[in-house]
Amino acid sequence: MKWQGRRQSDNVEDRRSISGGGKALVGGGVIGIIILLLNVFGGETGQQIAPILEQMQGGQSQQTETAAPLSEEDKKMGEYVRTLLAYNEDTWTKIFAEHGMTYEKPKLVLFKGAVQTACGGASSASGPFYCPGDRKVYMDLDFFEELKTKFGAKGGDFAIAYVIAHEIGHHIQTLMGTSSKMRQMQQGKSDAEANKLSVALELQADFYAGVWAHDNQKDLDVGDIDEALSAANAVGDDAIQSKMQGHVVPDSFTHGTSEQRMYWFKKGFTTGDIKQGTTFEDIR
Repeated sequence: MKWQGRRQSDNVEDRRSISGGGKALVGGGVIGIIILLLNVFGGETGQQIAPILEQMQGGQSQQTETAAPLSEEDKKMGEYVRTLLAYNEDTWTKIFAEHGMTYEKPKLVLFKGAVQTACGGASSASGPFYCPGDRKVYMDLDFFEELKTKFGAKGGDFAIAYVIAHEIGHHIQTLMGTSSKMRQMQQGKSDAEANKLSVALELQADFYAGVWAHDNQKDLDVGDIDEALSAANAVGDDAIQSKMQGHVVPDSFTHGTSEQRMYWFKKGFTTGDIKQGTTFEDIR
């Protein structure tokens, strides 16, 4: 993406030089992997479960607080993230205004190891997520190496852009009341039915990421959309379950299949129309 020289957002909290204030998972292990899978790309349910799973590790958890200078590469990545957030701010401020609404900008927190949020403590194993309690996106950039090496995504800078746009999608859902309505709809439902609603929410966030990419396509490089689709494909519920347990359980899906995630991102990118994000009525 052609991002150098563009405006950078002031709404990034860079906590990478001082990480801690939460329980860091030492060595990761199976529990760390479970937390990662529950939280990939903004799983709010996983955020609630993660502290319980961390307690299961007992002595393997510890409080950490370290200070370390950022490398030049770290600084460059911080600039890239600030620029991506600015792109999202500009896009959604414009789209909201076109629909007679006012966009409230979220914060984005960069951390290493562990972090405290209004949704509780989280480790880097949680993956990127959005916390509606404080309306902040949380990211440990080391996740993207995991995405490439463990889940088979192509990697590349635009995978980061896709993830940020997806998490901002969850912020859009908070502002528009979609998230709270979804939680109300889940009450009294079976686990399978509640999971379908969770899938609809996640796919809509993928759709919004596509809308963002549509609005900024003049600044995209050749291969950027392929990188986003590769990331979406890698974190489909069916792809993750097949890789981790050798079989899939559709009723347990919470984020959507690889096909669904790619479909809704592409639909957002093709249409650029937020009214087309009808995942709750039309889960493909």
